[in-house]
Amino acid sequence: MPLETTRLHLHREMTVGPVDPRVFGGFLEHMGRAVYEGVYHPESRHADAHGCRSDVLGALDRLQMTAMRYPGGNFASGYHWIDGVGPKAKRPKVRELAWQSLEPNQFGTDEYIRLCRAMPWTPMLTVNLGTGTPEEARDWVEYCNAPAGTRFSDLRAAHGSPEPHGVKLWCLGNEMDGPWQLGHVPADQYAIRAQQAAKMMKDVDKSIELVACGSCGIGMDSYMKWDRAVLEYLGDAADFISLHRYVGNPKNETLDYLAVGAGIDRQIEEMDAACRFVQAQRKSKKRAYLCFDEWNVWYKDQQMDGAGKFAPHLVEEVYNLEDALVVAGFLHSFVRHADAVKIANLAQIVNVIAPVLTRGDEMLVQSIFYPFEMMSKRRNGVSLRAAVRGPAYESKSHGTTPYVEASAILDGARLHVFLTNRHLTESAEVAVEGAGLSIRGLESAEVLTGGDAKAANSYDAPETVVARTFSNVSVAGGGAKAVLPPLAFAAITFELA
Repeated sequence: MPLETTRLHLHREMTVGPVDPRVFGGFLEHMGRAVYEGVYHPESRHADAHGCRSDVLGALDRLQMTAMRYPGGNFASGYHWIDGVGPKAKRPKVRELAWQSLEPNQFGTDEYIRLCRAMPWTPMLTVNLGTGTPEEARDWVEYCNAPAGTRFSDLRAAHGSPEPHGVKLWCLGNEMDGPWQLGHVPADQYAIRAQQAAKMMKDVDKSIELVACGSCGIGMDSYMKWDRAVLEYLGDAADFISLHRYVGNPKNETLDYLAVGAGIDRQIEEMDAACRFVQAQRKSKKRAYLCFDEWNVWYKDQQMDGAGKFAPHLVEEVYNLEDALVVAGFLHSFVRHADAVKIANLAQIVNVIAPVLTRGDEMLVQSIFYPFEMMSKRRNGVSLRAAVRGPAYESKSHGTTPYVEASAILDGARLHVFLTNRHLTESAEVAVEGAGLSIRGLESAEVLTGGDAKAANSYDAPETVVARTFSNVSVAGGGAKAVLPPLAFAAITFELA
């Protein structure tokens, strides 16, 4: 028997804010096989003229990703950008300390920019504020953005790019509150370093936007204290502040795991509250927005020591259906908080905790690929407040949790509705009701399910968990109904009268 009907009520005037396309961004770090044997693999039969894998890029193109964060991550805190530019034969091979790997620097700034333009992705660079200096960060902005005629812009031109790269998004270091981070310092010292870098970087190019390092873990003692101190010191120099979240199901409690969306909501709301507090305290007209620049499921593969090897196999998570539903939960939350979250980066994109895996010349699309694709192609418009009324359960970690999770985007004469049925065994009927919204037809609908929470794609069975056409949707009387199978995520586009 299906669950009692869940009612999703939407009001045309009850908006949250425009959904920033940059929320559907990604993250490419020099870690494991993300770059080498991931996006860049000159030895592969799939390699294009620039050494990038056309099969991998073809899959990633379906995700329509926007802001692509690079080169890290922890890697950034030991990375000197000058090592990755110029003739490849002259680039140094170095022992990379964050992941204890060999870094040959055959893929660097110019290769990354070329890849961004080909996809197309919005470049988003993370400067080294761990072992690097504010001046080194300033020089990188000059290399990327200044017109020819100065030391580093002329160096860029000599490397084959006479026109500026025009990188407008820059992160002021990575996870600097973490003791594991190269160059970790207390909040007050990071704030000084970040402010110095911010001033010099914006002196080179006033049009750039800067992301300050926020708390990278909700369980850390520095949580919120760090953010307040950093925002107070940086003031209007910070356009965004970052937050990170990795989740998992180590206790094998699927219902509790699927309720994690409530935890994502809370983290966003707490971080936004810190931003609003500091804004009010400083009596500033400028609001710092949120950049959720690392998020994903990660708990199974904890191998993070590269043992001095080139492109070692690190954190190559295998994803299943329940993981995909949790990824959908992150995206639900970003849409529901469109007024605060303006950038988000799925960490990562290939091989390393990624939606795409490679094995030699083979490629596998994982379960988490599909909710991202399903929502990304329906991302245009304004987020609507979703009032959900229906059956719920008690989650150990997150309290009362509706079986149906929802978010919605109003896109002119179209309405995009996203629904997750968390129930393990029962289908869920959802009635979509609107005020000022009269549904007249169904444009498209997809569903991701698999019956078993642990169902996963493999090289032998690559279509075990994939998005399929969803036919159990009906439209009548200006509203709509959908019946979701157990453990399912649906993305539906309706035509409005």
